Amino acid sequence: MSFHFSTLFLALIIDTIIGDPDWLWRKVSHPVVWIGYVISKLDERFNISTDDQTQRQQKGVYALIFLIILGSAFGLLLQFFIEGLTLSWGIEAVVVAIFLSGRSLYDHVARVAVKLENADLSEAREAVAQIVGRNPKTLDQAGVARAAIESLAENFSDGVVAPAFWYLVAGLPGLIVYKMINTADSMIGHKTDRYLDFGKATARLDDLVNLLASRITAILCVIAIAFIHGVGAAKYAWSAIGKDAAKHRSPNAGWPEAAMAGGLDIALSGPRTYEEKSDNEPWINQNGRKKIDHKDIKMALRLYITGLLILAVVVGFYGIIF
Repeated sequence: MSFHFSTLFLALIIDTIIGDPDWLWRKVSHPVVWIGYVISKLDERFNISTDDQTQRQQKGVYALIFLIILGSAFGLLLQFFIEGLTLSWGIEAVVVAIFLSGRSLYDHVARVAVKLENADLSEAREAVAQIVGRNPKTLDQAGVARAAIESLAENFSDGVVAPAFWYLVAGLPGLIVYKMINTADSMIGHKTDRYLDFGKATARLDDLVNLLASRITAILCVIAIAFIHGVGAAKYAWSAIGKDAAKHRSPNAGWPEAAMAGGLDIALSGPRTYEEKSDNEPWINQNGRKKIDHKDIKMALRLYITGLLILAVVVGFYGIIF
C-alpha cells in the first residue's frame, strides 16, 4: 500500500508536468483509444436491435464481464512485467500517469476560458464540445462557461481521483478495470434507444465505482475553497452539497459540482440540450450567479489546481511516512 502511495505521488507529478503529449499519441494510440476500440467491437457484436429487452440486458452484462476480465488480466500481466524491470517504481509511475487526466483536463478547460476572454463564442463552443456531451450550438457565453466548469468538476472525480483511488486499492489491475468501466459508460451507458438496455449494467457499475471518489473529490474542493476564499465560503460549499448534490441526474457528479457551485457562488446544471433531447434539469446552487464568464472558469481552475495539490500532498505524505 505504501508503494502504491509513493508511486501515485510520482505519477501525479509526471501527469502535471507532461500531461498527454500529442506528439506521442499521434505515433502510438493512447491506451484509452484501445479500450474504446474493444468496447466498440463488443457493441457491434452483441448489441443487436432485433433482440428483446432481456436479451440486450443479458448481453450487456456479458460484455461488461468480458471487459472486467480483460482489464484484470492485462493489469496483472503488466504489473508482473514491470516488477521484473530495473527502476520498476518509476516505470509504474509513468504507466499510472498515462491513465490520469489532470493536466489534459486543465488544458481543455483553460482553452475554453481563453476563447471566451477573446470574445470568440464560436471557437469557445468548439472547445467546450471536446469535453461535454451536450450540443454546444445552443449555448450562450454563460452556458459555455457553465458547461466547462461542470465538466471540470465531474472529470476531477472521473479523470483523476477515481483512477487514483482504484490504483491505491488494487494496483494496476484496479486502475485499468476502472478505466474499462468508465470508458464503457461514456460510450454505451447512455439512456438512448440503442443503449438503454445494453448499457444498463455498465451505467450502474460506473455509478458504483465512482461513489467514493466523487465524495472525496467534493471534500477536496471544499478544503481548496477554504484555502482560497476562507472557512465561510467552504461552509457554504458544504451546505450546497447537502442541499443540491442529490438533485443531479447523476448520483455522483452532483457532489463535486455542488461543491464548486457553492464555493464560487454560481449556479450550475439547469436546463440543457443534448443531441437527441432537451432536459429541464434542476439548478445546483440555484441562488448563485447564473451570468458567468471566463473569469469564473479561471476561478474554478484555481480551485481545481489547489484540490490537486492537496491530493498530491496527502498521497505523498502517506507514501513517505508509512
